[in-house]
Order: sequence, then C-alpha cells, then structure tokens
Amino acid sequence: MDKKNKTLPKYHLDVQVGFLLRRATQRHLAIFAGLIPDLTSTQFATLAKLCELGPISQNALGRHTAMDAATIKGVVDRLRKKGLVASEPDPDDQRRIIVMPTDVGRAAYISFCGPALGVTEKTLAPLSDEERVIFLQYLEKLT
Repeated sequence: MDKKNKTLPKYHLDVQVGFLLRRATQRHLAIFAGLIPDLTSTQFATLAKLCELGPISQNALGRHTAMDAATIKGVVDRLRKKGLVASEPDPDDQRRIIVMPTDVGRAAYISFCGPALGVTEKTLAPLSDEERVIFLQYLEKLT
C-alpha cells in the first residue's frame, strides 16, 4: 500500500459544492453566450435591472445586481460604449452618477428577454419541473 495515500485527507474535488457550482456556472455561461452573444451575463443583468428600476445611482445599481463598485463601474462603462445606457451626475450630489437605459438599451433588453428565458430553460433542462422548483428554492436559500 502506498504510504502517501494513508496520510491524505479524504477530500474529493468532484463532490465539493464550490467545484460543482463552478461547473454549473460554466455550463450556464456557455449557454448564455450561445443565445445572447452580444452581451455578457453581467451586462445583461445590469441592463435588465436598469429597465426594471429606471434611473438609479451607479452604486445602488451595483447593490441591486450583487456587484461591487469597481465591477458595476466597468459594466456600466461597457454598456455606455455600446449605446445601451447613459449616465449623468446626480443634480443633488455631483459625486453620485445616475445611470439610465437609453431607447436603444430598452429595445435591446426587450429583444433579449426571449433568449434570456431560453438560457434559463436550457440551463435547467436536465431537471424535472419539481426538481427545478426545489433547486431554485435551495439556491435562493444559499444567497
């Protein structure tokens, strides 16, 4: 018997939650890229939340999309370059940036909603309807 194996902990990567979540995320992102190649999932999430909420401060948008200040700034900058969002200083506080979807951004969001629902459908396809409900409930519980 190999002495090295006796001293190793019984850790198996293939059954660790982080590993499995990362693999599921990689699969989901590949599906997303196939159905919505024009935006990343974080860009779409930001645009979707902006279209839902309307004009909002960049920091508040980051909180609503679970992104830190640096990440949301980069995402907003890329969406602005694509013409999907606009931003302006808050008239009440010049340090705060207000972000809003443009007309082009709203139209893009509407056109991407169907494919976005398809991303969810394809991601969850291996699960039964009952398993999907339970899985989503568990994911919400973990967040």
